[in-house]
Amino acid sequence: MIATYIALGSNLDQPLLQLQLAVRALRALPTSRLVHRSSIYRSAPVGPGEQPDYLNAAVRLDTRLDALALLDHLQRIERAQGRTRGRRWGPRTLDLDLLFYGDLIRSDVRLTLPHPRLHERNFVLYPLREISDTSRLPDGTDLDTLLARCQAGVLENTGEALGDA
Repeated sequence: MIATYIALGSNLDQPLLQLQLAVRALRALPTSRLVHRSSIYRSAPVGPGEQPDYLNAAVRLDTRLDALALLDHLQRIERAQGRTRGRRWGPRTLDLDLLFYGDLIRSDVRLTLPHPRLHERNFVLYPLREISDTSRLPDGTDLDTLLARCQAGVLENTGEALGDA
């Protein structure tokens, strides 16, 4: 089994429910096991225009799926929950980002690992650190160093556990 970390985010159509449904769908993936779930964090939107705040979390999923098959499953879950790809960084029902897949380092048109903007997103780094059993990313970057450089900003741990719907 390969240890993978996935970021979850939602700011439309009952965001808490969207995250819970995503956890349920991740639990159901073939040859995979959900190992850890972070707390839920509230953050201001990064994208354009007026948007509601996001709810964010992270999970560790151990899987036998290869990286592209896992990405395909994540995108299917997003679509099943009403995700449409329109305006970049616009509001969304669900965003599932594959942060890293074991020690794989990859960069091509379909998938870049570790996630290329991981280092600048406090709403990803804080939940990731909460559940990560390593302090280093696959490329050797120290997770605590990234956290120290990334301002907490308007990030808030809601105190809610990320459970299934």
